[in-house]
Amino acid sequence: MAQLLENVQLYFEYVIEWAILLCEIIGVAVVVVTAIKGVIAWIRKDSHVKLMIAEGIALALTFKMGGELLRSVIVRDWGELLILGAIIALRALMTLMIHFEIRTERHILGDDKDDKPAEPKKPKIAKL
Repeated sequence: MAQLLENVQLYFEYVIEWAILLCEIIGVAVVVVTAIKGVIAWIRKDSHVKLMIAEGIALALTFKMGGELLRSVIVRDWGELLILGAIIALRALMTLMIHFEIRTERHILGDDKDDKPAEPKKPKIAKL
């Protein structure tokens, strides 16, 4: 029984490590694709280039943070946990700053209509 549990734990760690690697690769790929699209938009003098880059970086950080959270599953000692917590805190802070930048840029460009819920229309009441 002990051997079975060790094997299950070993396979679980392999699956987690592959999932971490996949999240990290997706995060890097998103940054690379965003950078390429950003350069193309900058050459075309697109006014939404800053917004597009900020959204891409926010998405990449989300994948990278997902990888860090998965990494927390296989942490073995307190030192690793502290380092992991610091990394997660820094990435969360960067994500908040980028989302603030996105909101500000949308407001400047006039694209912030989607951020506010649509107000319901009041029914017209006929006066007699």
